[in-house]
Amino acid sequence: MKKLELTFAAILVPLDYLALLMAGTLAYFLRFESFVTEIRPVIFEMNFQIFFRILSFVAIAWIIVFALNGLYTIKRHKLISDFSKIFVACSAATLIIVVAFFFNFNLFSSRLIILTGWLLSIIIISLERVVIHYIKKIFYKKGIGVRQVVIIGDNKNAQDIINEFNNKPTFGFKVLKNFSNFDSSTGEQLNEILKEQEIDDVILANPELPLEQKNSLVNFCTDHQLNYKYAASLLETKLINFDLSAVGGVPLIEVKQTRLDGWGRIIKRLFDLITALLILIILSPLLIILGLFVKLTSAGPMIVKLPRIGANGQRFSVLKFRSMIKDAHKLKPELAEYNERIDGPLFKMEDDPRITKFGKFLRRWSLDELPQIINVISGQMSLVGPRPHEPEEVARYKTRQKKLLAIKPGITGMAQVSGRSDLQWEEEVRLDTYYVENWSLALDIQILLKTPRAVVGRRGAS
Repeated sequence: MKKLELTFAAILVPLDYLALLMAGTLAYFLRFESFVTEIRPVIFEMNFQIFFRILSFVAIAWIIVFALNGLYTIKRHKLISDFSKIFVACSAATLIIVVAFFFNFNLFSSRLIILTGWLLSIIIISLERVVIHYIKKIFYKKGIGVRQVVIIGDNKNAQDIINEFNNKPTFGFKVLKNFSNFDSSTGEQLNEILKEQEIDDVILANPELPLEQKNSLVNFCTDHQLNYKYAASLLETKLINFDLSAVGGVPLIEVKQTRLDGWGRIIKRLFDLITALLILIILSPLLIILGLFVKLTSAGPMIVKLPRIGANGQRFSVLKFRSMIKDAHKLKPELAEYNERIDGPLFKMEDDPRITKFGKFLRRWSLDELPQIINVISGQMSLVGPRPHEPEEVARYKTRQKKLLAIKPGITGMAQVSGRSDLQWEEEVRLDTYYVENWSLALDIQILLKTPRAVVGRRGAS
């Protein structure tokens, strides 16, 4: 998901809220204009301060109705569909308000203000959406935030899609390359393109492509965390998360690697940031004490930066309290023959000689991972997600295992609370893949609540 798309989606909520406040305020003051009072005299008394306080809470409820009506979905659609949703949502919200005031007439007694507010809200929200729509088109026309696309196929479908994107730059797509099929040569050319620039979407437009090439293309997109779309007649791929759209009259299905997209990504980030800041404030005394013990019990830095692979294969440095002797990584090749995790790419050794005495205590209680709260605040990690692995371990991932790179790694995750490092590698992959495909905020909260119990259980800490 492009940052521009997420940004515009995120600002819609505060803009809608301000627009609703404006509509309500205008409705209030219009009620007292002479041309209105001459027709319908004022028969209630409510000063503006009290009215605005009620309006502030009503606008929040209104926003919730908007969300339930799909006005904040991050999906490209026509303005006319937005207008119909705005009308329905404003009407539904107004009906709710009327019912609420019916049961408590003392709250508010001006039906004219409610009616005027309903009409103004539709007008102002619609105008706001028009402005946002055309601002996005300006950005797309300048090439900002456009999705870069590769088309596979040389049939009419492919040409229709290419023409649509080329003739309508404000649609927000740019065709980088068109290949007639997907063979080893195509894969090599795509790898070269990826070294120099980003690819957002790969569209398979030819339903007649051999099954072997289709499977290879799906695997390639999984390996490189690329969005995969294909002509609607192709139904061979297992669909867990998908979306339907049409380009140039060609119906397309987009196979999503995770439910964590669009607003889900924004909600998860806000939840991570707020929760991580609270945890950092609460645990700051403990962090200081642990850091001092690390420095006093062995030579070396208090906190180490270890290379890991994060979302979309991006390298970052994970922060941990040092639990090993200085330059421990240099000894790892010598200990490779003692690796107890022969079932996958990970390394584990029960009596690892590199671990310090205090380091064993830190690892036993997973305290060495607490500095990763900083990684969460900085946006490199999430509180919940697949375990972050080393570059050399990720290099040995099989294609299906690379789905774990579709989202940010986490401090804790389904694998950790379901057995921690006692799990076989394939079981860990299966659990984390389920999380990637079925993410929800409720699932995050459930995993976080189970984490302390998993730590106290001391099951396979490593």
